[in-house]
Amino acid sequence: MNFSCAAGGDFRRTVDYVDMNRFMTKWYVIAGRLTSFEDGAHNAIENYSWNDEKNRIDISFTFRKDSFDGKEKAIPQKGWIENHKTNAHWKISPFWPLKFHYLVIDLAEDYSWTVIGVPSEKWVWIMAKDWNMSQAKLDSIIKRVDEMGYSIKDIKRVPQKW
Repeated sequence: MNFSCAAGGDFRRTVDYVDMNRFMTKWYVIAGRLTSFEDGAHNAIENYSWNDEKNRIDISFTFRKDSFDGKEKAIPQKGWIENHKTNAHWKISPFWPLKFHYLVIDLAEDYSWTVIGVPSEKWVWIMAKDWNMSQAKLDSIIKRVDEMGYSIKDIKRVPQKW
């Protein structure tokens, strides 16, 4: 694990390295401590694709509001790699001029799941390539996050049914 400490005790731990070719894919949002934009999210998906022309990550976040049949919402975002040694610290912008830290704090060796955090620990997302993660698997990932010192308070499962 890579660790650097910023003023104020911010959580800055990330995985040692992210292979961007393997990370650029569809991720199902399995659980998290979510932003207000994600309240009531069902079937939440983050799609990442590398934009060669703009040297950035294009992100398509979609979900159904309040139910599996609810209105589909889409929040396009842009991302930039902040740490090119690890590729595990990005800046994400849902709209200009806002940019937020995005930390890949855990990642399965086979890239089947990942955990994303922010330095303040206010938000955390557990995502997987398969929407149908068992509760036992989710519990084991949450335990890993807790053991690394990141807050697991109020993590809730995101309903997924495909």
